[in-house]
Amino acid sequence: MDYQKIIEKIYDEVKPLIEKGIVADYIPALAKTPANKFAMTVSTVNGEEFCVGDVDDNFSIQSISKVFTLTIAMNMIGDDLWKRVGREPSGNSFNSLVQLEYENGIPRNPFINAGAIVVSDAIFEGRGKTKNKILQFVREISGNNTLSFDEEVAESERIFGNKNRAMANFIKSFNNLNNLADDVLDIYFHQCSICMNTKDLAHSFLFLANKGINPKTGDIILGTRKTKRMNSLMLTCGLYDAVGDFAYRVGLPGKSGVGGGIVAVVPGELSVAVWSPGLNKYGNSLAGTKALELFTTYANNSIF
Repeated sequence: MDYQKIIEKIYDEVKPLIEKGIVADYIPALAKTPANKFAMTVSTVNGEEFCVGDVDDNFSIQSISKVFTLTIAMNMIGDDLWKRVGREPSGNSFNSLVQLEYENGIPRNPFINAGAIVVSDAIFEGRGKTKNKILQFVREISGNNTLSFDEEVAESERIFGNKNRAMANFIKSFNNLNNLADDVLDIYFHQCSICMNTKDLAHSFLFLANKGINPKTGDIILGTRKTKRMNSLMLTCGLYDAVGDFAYRVGLPGKSGVGGGIVAVVPGELSVAVWSPGLNKYGNSLAGTKALELFTTYANNSIF
């Protein structure tokens, strides 16, 4: 398969969409991101890499980080985690408070904000230690030891993250948060602020395309069973309340973030990361979603 030719063709086709989406502005530090950016990287389990666009530009991965913290939690806690967070699509906005009240402080899944806050609480070992653990984990699976938090983005999220703060305290009122809400939110805001490029992202998701094993190092990141669970959660919950449309159009397990990144996995073959900051009404990259739809069309590698 000539992936380089495919992604170059995709780049040409999505160019008219690149500046049509809306860059996230509810986190002021994200609003500074130029809207005319696009990058796409394909990384195979056999060690091949194919790139097009602004692939060396770092961006805030935001909710994509939820896959990393969930991986840590699944290894630390196992199935006990599911006593505190569900595994069903939300059907509501990623930052909805309404659902939490209906369901007594148990978030619908680990990829909406409330669920990710509970996951951050579940792996809590103190502010500094937990943040260091997350960052070190991301550095190891991406193969890039220079990755770091964007403190400006983290601070912007802290200042303007009133809805997340309300969620954390609401969850706390249902006794589903074991630590102080502000301590957990500090971890959550920092994990979302991690900066990577599409090459780093594609590398970091390769273990999910390789039965839980990092193909570059041979390290077991997740067991086979847990990897299956993670990919199923990404397929059903990874694109906020647009998961059905993404499955229909793209047909791959994936995870998005309001920084404009999306990563998807073809089990047994590859991971593919796209970045374009302009978002659609669901908070997913407009050009990125179209690029992935074209990718599975031209490469004929949807899981369906």
